[in-house]
Parts: sequence; structure tokens; C-alpha cells
Amino acid sequence: MIESKDIDYNLDGGKNAKCNRVITLAYTGASGMPYGIRLLEVLLAKGVNVYLLYSQVAQVVAQQEMKLALPSRAKEAEVFFNNYFNATPGQLRVFGREEWFAPVASGSNPADAMVICPCTMGTLAAIAAGMNQKLIERAADVMLKENRKLILVPREMPFSVIHLENMLRLARSGAVILPANPGFYHHPESLQDIVDFVVARILDHLDVAHTLMPRWGE
Repeated sequence: MIESKDIDYNLDGGKNAKCNRVITLAYTGASGMPYGIRLLEVLLAKGVNVYLLYSQVAQVVAQQEMKLALPSRAKEAEVFFNNYFNATPGQLRVFGREEWFAPVASGSNPADAMVICPCTMGTLAAIAAGMNQKLIERAADVMLKENRKLILVPREMPFSVIHLENMLRLARSGAVILPANPGFYHHPESLQDIVDFVVARILDHLDVAHTLMPRWGE
């Protein structure tokens, strides 16, 4: 498990930075949980308000990939992550998988943007088909219909024709398809550097300033 105290934030503004933006972040059961956890860490460190959702299978993946036991109850999860990342009180809110009275479920109170990281092909397909059986899918549907930014971070290989057609359909609907494909031109020296490459690209599309990695030409 990545210990928060051992991570160099390397962020503009530090943990005391103030921000009124609200980002919905969702974890699903694809491989790539370190991307999602690191993204949450950076957003909280930047002072961004976060609505967090995660599936039951995401809990399994977090345990398998990071030895991170995510609580099943939303309130317990809030306490867990607030302590884990030393977040500002009220900055992070966690909602259950079928908590239909959550702000993310309605277009009358949408977040500024939403990221699903990592995103399973099943979740991606459900969003592409307009199915809203779980809160994650409904929250994504709200982003699309309200013309808010929706970023999907699939982690799968290879992609089938069905996967590609679903991604194309979502891209045409306004979603950003940002596969977890790290580059190596910045000469990563650690696994954290590789994770940060993908997280940095997500932050760029969220318009959240960062210095996680050198930019091309710098």
C-alpha cells in the first residue's frame, strides 16, 4: 500500500490551496487502481472538492493491487480517506452505489466534471447505452446531458470492436476517452513516475494545475 506520508506531492499551491470546484471521481473494477487513488490524493491536495463513488468490484481490485481495504459504507469511507490523505473537513463526500438522492444523480446539481478512473468496459458500455442502474452510470449520464466534462480512463487490452464502438459513441457524445497508456519520454525512474504520467494528463483535461512531470519541450 502506498503510504501518503511517503509521497512527494510536488504540487503548485500545496495542501492549503483553496478551490471551489467540484469533481466527481469514480472507481470501477478495472485494473489501474493506483491511478485513481493518486488522482484523489492530488485533487484533495489541490483543495478541490471531491464526490467519490466506487463499485464493489473496485474494492476487490484495490485490495489486490494496493492492499487497500476500501470500506463498504459511505460514511466509513469518508472517514477513511479523510484520515488517509488528511483532507479538509467537508472536502470529500462519498456516496453509496444506489444513493439516488446524492447530488451527482441530478442535472440540477451537477459537478463541474467527472472522471471514472479506472473504467471497466462494462461501465463504459452501460454509459454508452444510456443505462443508469447504478449511481456511477447515472452520474456519468448527467455529465453528458448537461454538457459537462466526462473523462473515462479505460484500462484494457486489446480492445474488441465492441469496446471501440462504445468508445467512439461516447467520444461523439462529448466524453473524453483517456486510456491509461503512460508515455516514457520523460524517462520515468519509478512506478510512481509512470502513474503520475497518466494522472497528469487527467489533471490537464480537468484544468487543474500541477507539476507532476516535466512537459514536452521543457
